[in-house]
Formats: sequence, C-alpha cells, structure tokens
Amino acid sequence: MVALGGGHGLAASLQALTRVTPDLTAIVTVADDGGSSGRLRDELQAVPPGDLRMALAALAGDDPWSRTWERLLQHRFRGDGPLAGHAVGNLILTALAEDSSLVEALDLVGRLIGARGRVLPASTTPLQIVAEVVGLNPDDPGEISQVVGQVAVATTPGAVCAVRLLPEDPPACAEAVRAVLDADFVVLGPGSWFTSVLTHLLVPELRDALVKTGARRIVALNLAPQLGETEGFSPEAHLEVLAAHAPDLALDVVLADDAAVLDSHGLMSPSLREMVESTGGQLVLAPVSLGDGTPRHDPERLAEAYARILGADVTRGRTAWR
Repeated sequence: MVALGGGHGLAASLQALTRVTPDLTAIVTVADDGGSSGRLRDELQAVPPGDLRMALAALAGDDPWSRTWERLLQHRFRGDGPLAGHAVGNLILTALAEDSSLVEALDLVGRLIGARGRVLPASTTPLQIVAEVVGLNPDDPGEISQVVGQVAVATTPGAVCAVRLLPEDPPACAEAVRAVLDADFVVLGPGSWFTSVLTHLLVPELRDALVKTGARRIVALNLAPQLGETEGFSPEAHLEVLAAHAPDLALDVVLADDAAVLDSHGLMSPSLREMVESTGGQLVLAPVSLGDGTPRHDPERLAEAYARILGADVTRGRTAWR
C-alpha cells in the first residue's frame, strides 16, 4: 500500500494504515517553505524535511527504543538562538542527505526508529507552489492573483482556483514512482488539499504512475474545509479540483466521514454519490473523526474504514475523471 500526502493528514493516515498492512510506503510532498524546513531550505538549498520527518514519526515502532528516537526526531530546540525552533529530525535528515542521498537518509532513520514502512519524497528537488487566487483585490474581486509559497497559499484570504509547481517539470523520486506502479492500493489524502495532496499530481512522472498503476486508488476526503486554502469547499468541490488537476486519474473509492457529508437531517447531497459513481467509483461513508469537535481523523476509526475498503469488492470498471 502507498499513501501520498503531507503534514498531519498523512500522519493520521499512516498511523491508521500500519494497523491494516505490513507493507506500507509513504510518498511525501516536498514543497514546505515555513518554519524549520523553510530555514534549512533557504540556508542549505535542502529538500524541506519537515513533512518527511512527520511521516517517519507516524511509522515509528512501538518498542521503547523506537519511541525514544521518535521523540528525539520531533523535539524542537527552545530559546531564541540560531537553533531555536529547529526540529532535531530535520537537522539529522538534512545532514545525512548531504553525505549520501535523501532516500538513503530516510531509510537509515527509518531503521533507527523501527519504522513500520518506508518514507520517500515525491521529488528529489525542493518544490515551490504557485497558486491562482481570486478575491485579493477589493477593487476587482474577480481578478486572478498569483500567490507563491506553501505557507502563503495555505493562509491566503482569497479563494484558491488552481496550483502549479516551480520548477514546472520537476523530477520524481524514482523509488516513489516504482512504489506506485508496484502497489495494490494507493491512498491520496486526507490533508491540505492544494498544498499537500494535489502537489503529487503536478510531478509528471508521479502523476503518470498514478494513472497507469494497476493499484486500486482511494481518495480520503477531509473532515472540513481548511481556512484559507479550501474555505467554503464542499466535498464535491474537493473532487472537482482534483479532477481539474488530473483529468486522466481514475478513482476506485472515495472515503468520507458520514458526519462531514450529512446534514442535520441525516441526508447527503445526491451530487456527491452521483459524481463518484459516474466515474465507476464507490463512495464509502464511515465515522472516521475523533468526535471531539475538531476536524481531526481518529487513526483507529480510519483503520477500520481502510480495512473495510481493502476487504470490499471495489474492482468495478474504472473510467477517468472527465
């Protein structure tokens, strides 16, 4: 099984998937330009390691040795000096990558923490997100502006219409492409839709592998729109922008939290199911949130939903999003 994404959404998905499969690969976006990752990127021209570190931590083993190293990877230096705010894992990955390669660095740290799976970058080149955004000019609300950078896109007060990457034709990580082609299942999401999920579809070789793979493709929808990035988005809108960025990508299953798509009367907009089924896919509803009022996935509930999907017959004929 291969899971693609970044940040907290991918971490939750990985924590769930370790409960249902012993063979797991995480493919992680490398477009972060904020915090510790952004500083290492600017100072050393390094691939931003933050989302890669979070994925490794999510896969850490349960034994005391693994958990000790997982805590160290996640530890951030305090104070106000040059190291303040840096995560130890970011420094370790960057240092190891300087002496070998990023993939070798990730594999080495994975062994150190007893990772229950492998972590790979989507690209071996640092990526920059460029978004087309409307609503930033109060004198012309329909004007399209360009917003550059993951942090800026994630926090824009405008409405994101589309994203692209710089460089425009970035090389994919060869091991990531092979993992997708060899997979039985591929999971996209949950996570920041434009900056963590769709970025994988903008790496040409990775997108082609996702289109060509014989794996069953699962999209896990977010529990709620994200302030700034997808504010006001319905579940259907999330799928529409995915289709716009990868029109040839076929989907087998769309997983959604039932409370997130049902209204107060327990009814769901028929357009969501129709949209999914019109492409030959299957809509699966399950309670996958923590249930504490926050838009966060519960790894145990998410694991139950994934197990249900993996055991279900979802091999119905697939057609591309068109």
